[in-house]
Amino acid sequence: MLASAATSYRGGERAGDTDSEGVKSGNMQAVPILLSELAERLGCRIVGDAAVPISGVAGMEQAGSHQLTFLANPKYAHKVKDTRAGAILVAEPIPALLIPQLISTNPYLDFARALALFYQPPRPKSGVHPTASVADSARVGENASIGAFAVVGENVVIGKNAVLHPHVVIYDGAHIGDDFLAHSHAVVREFCRVGHRVTLQNSVVVGGDGFGFAKRADGTHEKIVQSGVTIIEDDVEIQSLTSVDRATVGETRVRRGAKIDSLVQVGHACVVGEDDIICAQTGLAGSTILGKGVLLAGQVGVSGHLTIHDGAIVYAQSGIGHDVPAGAAVSGSPAFDAREWLRAITAFQKLPEMLRKVRQLEKHSRHD
Repeated sequence: MLASAATSYRGGERAGDTDSEGVKSGNMQAVPILLSELAERLGCRIVGDAAVPISGVAGMEQAGSHQLTFLANPKYAHKVKDTRAGAILVAEPIPALLIPQLISTNPYLDFARALALFYQPPRPKSGVHPTASVADSARVGENASIGAFAVVGENVVIGKNAVLHPHVVIYDGAHIGDDFLAHSHAVVREFCRVGHRVTLQNSVVVGGDGFGFAKRADGTHEKIVQSGVTIIEDDVEIQSLTSVDRATVGETRVRRGAKIDSLVQVGHACVVGEDDIICAQTGLAGSTILGKGVLLAGQVGVSGHLTIHDGAIVYAQSGIGHDVPAGAAVSGSPAFDAREWLRAITAFQKLPEMLRKVRQLEKHSRHD
């Protein structure tokens, strides 16, 4: 059991506490950082005044004179001249631009890194809240925070630096690594395994029962026991209201570095590959396998027992009913090559006019 449980819910960093860099936790108000120091931290080259103080980051249209913004997509370059930002992250120097520029090989990534310098969410106090329930057989690492009404079941193992916000439930026999972060109402079901540095946003369910029923002769249904587990590897983030079902037998697995958006359904015995991106309202039917570096845009539906191979891109609202080759980009329902789909959808809009012309030709041919 957590060693500090008996010492009550204490310590930790609260919103508004200031760290050694002078940056407040839990908000965007900070002691300014000179642009020269920010450039050094980000590994960027400066064009312009290096002494500009930067106290936050913002989008191009909202940024003020002490904020950093970025240009990642060239199609928005025309907006740069109107920004009131104190400095901008760009891939290439922009001639005649009056504000200082940080030259970056990846402006969007460096913007994200800069944002992390100015905003750190508040960390709850370490220890176990008096209303939490932690089983005597559970082993929880040092510096953990277990919030109000959270439940940690029998024989659970959780690594160091865990944060369980209020109403998180960890079922019996689950094993979880270091630096685990679970927001309110997240659930890890029995015997599931979660790696290091995993984040579960609000109301994520890891290891809920897969959807399996056998039809009886009289038309009723027998529930198929879901005896497998769900395994979440290191550095995975799963966002709100997403379900990753346990397998009927064997395992459902989300591999290292995958990021899964809100309102996603990962069915039983699926495999989500390394560094995959799965966007909101996507559904994977059972036994779907995603390779490494796959991108599924929003509202994609994937039939079961198929493979989407490494590096494939599936555009929004596509329906996948067959294997997708490595590196392919597909769209539509049923999905096919995205370039062909663009041509097809352009033609589709012209079908009423084409049909009208065909009928006119048929009418003229009958009169001839």
